[in-house]
Order: sequence, then C-alpha cells, then structure tokens
Amino acid sequence: MTFALSSAASGVLASIPSPTISYVDLGPLRIHFYALCIVAGIIVAVFLTNARLTRRGAEKWVVIDICLLAVPLAIVAARIYHVATHAGFYFGPGSNPWNITEPGSVWAIWEGGIAIYGALIGGAIGAILGCRWTGIRFWTFADALAPGLIIAQAMGRFGNWFNQELFGQPTDLPWGLEIAAGNPAIPVGLPAGTLFQPTFLYEVIWNLLGAAVILVVGKRFTLQWGKQFAIYLVWYSAGRIVWESIRIDPSDIILGLRTNVWAAIFGVILGVVIFVVQSRRHHGLEPSPYVPGRESKAAGAVDSGDPSDFVDVSEPPATSDTVGTSATSSPATN
Repeated sequence: MTFALSSAASGVLASIPSPTISYVDLGPLRIHFYALCIVAGIIVAVFLTNARLTRRGAEKWVVIDICLLAVPLAIVAARIYHVATHAGFYFGPGSNPWNITEPGSVWAIWEGGIAIYGALIGGAIGAILGCRWTGIRFWTFADALAPGLIIAQAMGRFGNWFNQELFGQPTDLPWGLEIAAGNPAIPVGLPAGTLFQPTFLYEVIWNLLGAAVILVVGKRFTLQWGKQFAIYLVWYSAGRIVWESIRIDPSDIILGLRTNVWAAIFGVILGVVIFVVQSRRHHGLEPSPYVPGRESKAAGAVDSGDPSDFVDVSEPPATSDTVGTSATSSPATN
C-alpha cells in the first residue's frame, strides 16, 4: 500500500489514498476489483483448508466437494442478509430494487454489500450438507476452515477500499483515509479534504492477527471438536464490534446499536458457548476426520473384507468330452 504525503500547517501528515478506479473493462466484460478480492480470498481459504484437512487424514481435495455447496449458499445468504439489514437503502423512496441494469438493485452484488454473518449462516448450512455428503465431521471441517476464513475476510476488505465504502468517522490521525468528494456516505457539511477512519485496514490487520492466533493456539493446545472455529468467532466478532461502531455508512438501528453490532455480540456469545460445550462434551482427540463408517480408503484398497465379493472362486463348470460318450469334469489348476 502506498501513502500519499501532504503538507499541513502543523507539519507533515500521511494519508491513505483511495483507488481512483474500481473495475476494468475487458471488451464487453466488466471486472470489478471487489469481486476479484472476494474470489482471491476464497481460493486462499480453499487451499489452506485442504492442507489442514489432509494433515488430519482426510482425502485430498475433499474440501472442493464441501465448497460446491457451502460457497454459493454463503454468497446468496450474505447478500440477502445485507439487503434485509439495509432495507431502507434498497426499498426507500426513489429506489430501484429489481432492475438489474440500474445501480442500487438488490442484484448488484458487484457494487458491494455482502454481510459476513449472512455468509456464515449460509455457509454453515452448505458445509453441513457437504460434510454429510463426504462423510467429514462438520467440526473437523470448521476447525480446518477457521484460519483460512479469517484470512479470506481480510482479503475481501480490500474490495471495500477499491469501492470507497464502509469507512469510519472523520479523523485527523496520520493514517486517515482519503475519500472522493461526492461519495454518498460522506456526512453533509464536512469540509473538503476530510479524512476518515480506514476501518477496512483495521479489520485487515485484526483478521491477520486472528489467523496467527488460531494457528498458534490451535497447534499448541491441540484444539479440536470445533474449538478453533469458536476462537475464530470470538476473535472476529470482538473486533467487528469496534469497527462497526465507528462506521458511518447507513445501517438499521436496534436499541441504539447497529444491526451488525448486535450480530457481532451474538457471534462472541456463540463462540464462547461452542468452546465451553465442546470442551465438556469431548475430552479426548477426534478419532478421525470422518464420521464412523465413512472413513477414507487408501488408493487401490478393496472396499470389502471378503475377497469373494470381487473374485470368482467357484469351481468351473463341467466340460463335455466331444470324443467319448461320457462327460467328465476336473478341478481347475494353476
């Protein structure tokens, strides 16, 4: 990341410039950097999760089978959650929610607007279905996913930077974020050149630290049975409470708090509950990444304890003697 230096009466201040473009056109195809950040994060999460599952004894790339269900459901649920918690933005006066060709429609996911807590709900449903399909224990998969997921979220926040969205309150800190004049999220009456809290950067740093904590603590204490995922929920949600509280983009308010603050509070509570419950229920280590009866077979292994299921060991049929008058048979010899 580059920093633009500007002179000020009190000395030299550093500010973080926002990108001047958020997409590129390749012929008739428009590629949004927001989407590229999301896709890059998914790829990193898949590779890291695969490596962690394989080390646990799972079949290589079984994560792909699970992600075929989890990723689409996560994206759809993330968008639905965002639209539902910002209903006034999409369905208010002058809005155009259903016309995909116009800006601001509920379909325009490339403009930004996917909610991680919606993604967690949809992704969890897809992961449960995918784990049932493959035989992988759900909590084994969740633990393997945890560090990759929070890294993917860090990468996805750069999409918000490209879109110049979800920034925080005005600030005079030396790392204030530059936002282009005319941005609809800028409060009315602020002087030109006002800098804002770079909440995307705060979350990037927090999430990467969280990934390190999950990896180190998980290995040091051999955390299994979903306890690494519980740490992810607590760590990410605790940070999200802070970043969400200083953002100035529109959001529905419930009892004085933004909806995502409430979701983050619930995330912390849920993470603590998962950790405590799983610690009490499971004192030992997971016997296998697979549920009983669904264990992976080694390459070339016969899926049976009785070789006669696959090899004909019966006595060969009798053969007729075309010269003599009697039929004879004899055992086969090798």
